[in-house]
Amino acid sequence: MENLDPVSFEILKNSLISIAEEMGVVLRRSSFSPNIKERRDFSCALFTAQGQLVAQAEHIPVHLGAMPYSVQAVQKEFEDDLSEGDDVILNDPYRGGTHLPDITMVSPIFHKERLVGFAVNRAHHSDVGGVAPGSMSALSRDVNQEGIRIPPLKLWSAGKPNRQLLDFVLTNVRTPDERLGDLRAQRAANLVGAKRLTELLKKSTASTIESGMNQLISYSEELMVKKIRELPRMSSSAVDYLDDDGFDTTDIPIKVKIAVGGEMIAFDFSGSAKQVQGPLNAVFSVTLSAVYYVVRCLTDPSIPANAGCFEPIEVKAPTGTIVNAEPPAPVAGGNVETSTRIVDVTLKAFSNIIPERVCAACQGTMNNVTMGGVDPRNGKYFTYYETIAGGFGARHNKDGVDGIHSHMTNTLNTPVEALESTYPLRVRRYELVRGSGGRGRFRGGLGIRRDTEMLAEGSTVSLMGERQRHGPWGLFGGKSGSPGVYEIVRGNRIMSLSSKTTFATNSGDVLTVATPGGGGYGTVSRRAKESIEQDRADGKA
Repeated sequence: MENLDPVSFEILKNSLISIAEEMGVVLRRSSFSPNIKERRDFSCALFTAQGQLVAQAEHIPVHLGAMPYSVQAVQKEFEDDLSEGDDVILNDPYRGGTHLPDITMVSPIFHKERLVGFAVNRAHHSDVGGVAPGSMSALSRDVNQEGIRIPPLKLWSAGKPNRQLLDFVLTNVRTPDERLGDLRAQRAANLVGAKRLTELLKKSTASTIESGMNQLISYSEELMVKKIRELPRMSSSAVDYLDDDGFDTTDIPIKVKIAVGGEMIAFDFSGSAKQVQGPLNAVFSVTLSAVYYVVRCLTDPSIPANAGCFEPIEVKAPTGTIVNAEPPAPVAGGNVETSTRIVDVTLKAFSNIIPERVCAACQGTMNNVTMGGVDPRNGKYFTYYETIAGGFGARHNKDGVDGIHSHMTNTLNTPVEALESTYPLRVRRYELVRGSGGRGRFRGGLGIRRDTEMLAEGSTVSLMGERQRHGPWGLFGGKSGSPGVYEIVRGNRIMSLSSKTTFATNSGDVLTVATPGGGGYGTVSRRAKESIEQDRADGKA
């Protein structure tokens, strides 16, 4: 079939992206949990009938590169056994998921009894069972300790809810009402995606829209190949380290060799650590997501993100390693911490190829905080999850950004008002950490300090962070950013906490999370005098 003319193609391209964005609006506004509603820890996308990503909203990078594997898992499981009104859920990291709290919903879209695509979203639920509230235990040794594992199953079939499955899921989580509300919000988002795509089909024909989708995928591939051709044809290697796995293994290496060819880029993670005992293992789809993110950042982020955009990218990650774990390895932190380190090491390797496009290391951790217990205000169980921002690395021509979520997390801060009204918590202090950004010609962004008081007796807290043994690295003479610090104040005692720990709290305890600053870029001696004076005036020096 002939390609669409340029005007029709541009209309279709933006229509598909707008559908994914509208799905995100519906999911956010109809969700129950602050983690989805306020922090926006979710992602939405459209796929072709063949399971190829065709359009996505700019949501969470670590979700979007992995989603195609979830769609493939659904196709493999059900083959021709999909019908209008079906909504399939799954969260198994070894079947296209990332970690267990991320539940993916895949909904086939039909037009005149013909499968024309899939509406897909993934949302982080603040509890899916497991040994610790929030399902993000830093001390899990097995994926089955991290929560309920869901293979591809129809939660709604032909528009009717699967009551037995729904009861099974809700019985195995700590906050069933919130989970039900968020699952319904995910379904509402996909229903809107299906409705909008059907409206497009009514204005044209299924064959024309399908042809336009394939044209869009080819278009992205052509643009990406063009950008790769502009890069120097050379190779570069780098190594970076995770602090520890929460048990006995420290300085866990992640190695990458990048080879930029004429029309492709190859990434080889051979030499990276074997999968570890603790929950820092990443499944292959997470590693792909991190690599795809970096390539988009360093080429042209305006290229439509779809299957074609990623076609010229080749990734080798040996099985049984921390970047391609095998079951039953725990993976809760692989999605949030190891994904970030994969980005760091990949950027470090690229700094030898295209230094002007690479920033110094950002905070290099998501500072995962989960809490759970009984809310004394209503006697009901609560679970709270959040990632806390830090310093962004300096660039070749400007300072880093202070107190921002970077790289694989594209979430927002939970507003203090929403946090305190929803949970038995009180924020005592929330500020930038003075002097935490790495010095250099351009200074790294500042980290954040948040002090949170527990108002419930006997709550459980899990922390999972990184960059506490070694601060985020600088580039080309720039200094490292300050490492992160976790502490708890109990009475008159201040106790240091491990970067990966789970513990019980008393009412009145105050948890301090100080996040790393970003690395600096260039030598300190070349920093402008007026910039140094302004740093001092702003309290950033």
